Amino acid sequence: MNASLEWGFVAIGAGLAIMGGLGTGIGQGYASGKAAEAVGRNPEAEAAIRKMLILGLAITESCAIYALVVAILLVFVFSK
Repeated sequence: MNASLEWGFVAIGAGLAIMGGLGTGIGQGYASGKAAEAVGRNPEAEAAIRKMLILGLAITESCAIYALVVAILLVFVFSK
């Protein structure tokens, strides 16, 4: 295979890998909105809701970090 075609496949793979960030952003926005809604309905449970929200956002953010690492690896390791 020629080098430009290989680079094109690497670029497409990196672009697809970084698409994980799109889903992560949508998910975090949705979760934050639902947490604000839950605090509005039940202000006494704010501490428990905040704890669950922070844990959920941390797990969600790890998915975006993994996607970024895969994209960086594709660009810098497989490029020639």
